[in-house]
Amino acid sequence: MLEIQSLTKRYGERVALDGLSLSIATGQFTALLGPNGAGKSTLFQVLTGLFVADGGEVLVDGLSLRSHAVAALAHIGVVFQQMSLDLDLSVRRNLQFHADLHGLPKALARERIDAGCAALATSADLDRPVRELSGGNRRKVELVRALLHRPALLLMDEPTVGLDPKSRRDLLAAVRADVAARGTAVLWATHLVEEAEAADRVVVLHRGRLLADSVGAEIMAAFVVEEAVL
Repeated sequence: MLEIQSLTKRYGERVALDGLSLSIATGQFTALLGPNGAGKSTLFQVLTGLFVADGGEVLVDGLSLRSHAVAALAHIGVVFQQMSLDLDLSVRRNLQFHADLHGLPKALARERIDAGCAALATSADLDRPVRELSGGNRRKVELVRALLHRPALLLMDEPTVGLDPKSRRDLLAAVRADVAARGTAVLWATHLVEEAEAADRVVVLHRGRLLADSVGAEIMAAFVVEEAVL
């Protein structure tokens, strides 16, 4: 579902992504571990079309992000590290705006908004301004929004920063449920080892390169070693 081929991104003399190659299959929940400066945020900015890579290729469901950006991005849902909802709009209006951007018919949008909020226990907040919601419920709304157009690939950029343990567990459980129900491919960036333990696969990014790619205790050990070196 996602194919990253020799991806390179530089900021002047600094290399943020150094020939990175990675593929994620349909229905696979992949955790991306790495400390600050590893290249996680740069990778997500390239994958969402905010930055253009200096070299390499990104394919989403076989579509080139470089030559078919609109079609490729239509397959992606994203929850950014920084909250990106309009605080003054209600939950419903935030979600409807996103549905409109994706061209969803009004009736279908209402159905998906209601179903998504019900699944994440936020139906009671639909007509409340976002600024009145807790941090955990705001994140739930962002996940509902990211899934409205039924993306094949879900990108989660450190989505649990600042959340309490229960909100983190709820968010992880909701994403796992979507993987099970629809076969969504997920790339979940984090620096928390306990979140990575919920993934099918763990990859470790170090200075823009893939340091490790595996499952189980050995990948956690590699991450601990990397943290110690830094």
